[in-house]
Amino acid sequence: MIDHSFRHTCLALTTALVAATATTAVAEGELNLYSSRHYDTDDRLYSDFEEATGIRINRIEGNADELIARMKAEGRNSPADVLITVDTSRLTRAKEAGILQPVESAVLEERIPGNLQDSDNEWFGFSQRGRIIFYDKEDVAEPPRTYAELADPKWQGMICIRSSTNDYNQTLLASIVTNKGEDAARAWAQGVVDNMARPPQGGDTDQLRGLVSGECDISVSNTYYFARALRTNVDGVTEGLDRIGWVFPDQDGNGAHMNLSGAGVAAHAPNPEAAVKFLEYLAGDQAQVYFSGGNDEFPAVPGVALADTVAQLGTFKADEIDLSAVAENIGTAQKIFNEVGWK
Repeated sequence: MIDHSFRHTCLALTTALVAATATTAVAEGELNLYSSRHYDTDDRLYSDFEEATGIRINRIEGNADELIARMKAEGRNSPADVLITVDTSRLTRAKEAGILQPVESAVLEERIPGNLQDSDNEWFGFSQRGRIIFYDKEDVAEPPRTYAELADPKWQGMICIRSSTNDYNQTLLASIVTNKGEDAARAWAQGVVDNMARPPQGGDTDQLRGLVSGECDISVSNTYYFARALRTNVDGVTEGLDRIGWVFPDQDGNGAHMNLSGAGVAAHAPNPEAAVKFLEYLAGDQAQVYFSGGNDEFPAVPGVALADTVAQLGTFKADEIDLSAVAENIGTAQKIFNEVGWK
């Protein structure tokens, strides 16, 4: 038999707990940040914001997909004010999940280039990483100069690259779909699969390690993994830096593909004004310089000074494709990966 009095008591306690949680979430001077950026160097980024504004950041960290699922499950009761994550594909998943809201900000419109913004202003890019070609200078005299050349049969058995489930690769292929069309993207993906030195494995640092170990002669990685090895010791990479060369692809065409780290205001943000203020802070010079100096990334705002390790990579032409258009082709990219057997 159900004890109804006990049930009512539990219900009352639950209601009180929800109310208390909501009160805490909307406390003035606070910002609830859901972050999938797992970089210790970001601590300074957040502490500077707190010092400048007096707004305390309550940070919840986790895997991007887990955070997106959590915000969706929390719905209107979510305490999240801002979601910050890496790559256009994840920002797109957040938008499609309905957990972000449009933001009107003259500061963001002025500071962040239009191609690095969501078409509905639900997310904005704040830092970039070039996805470029690295090679073993001892074995490769004339490296590929374009993404298309990675599919040339002459590189058969020589390329190390991550899996098709990797967001960076999904966005890269989606950009090729956007720039060249689906058929060209499929032919490219098939060619890269045919040229792989090993089944896809590990992260971007592991692709660089493959060059040093001699397992492959060509690899694809984001720039900040290499720049990090210039700044500090990265096991299996730093000791072999002298033999690694790099190419920013497509300099006579669209330019090098750029991945984003970006953020958006949560759909049910209890502290929306603080959330917008935080995004505007990320677009400011202080934060933009720190993205480069703290994590070896390229700032999203043009003209901001680069960290020395990033500047050592040299000047290049970036692909200025609208990343909202790229986002629309991420599903097509995953379909192509499956069709060509890119594991």
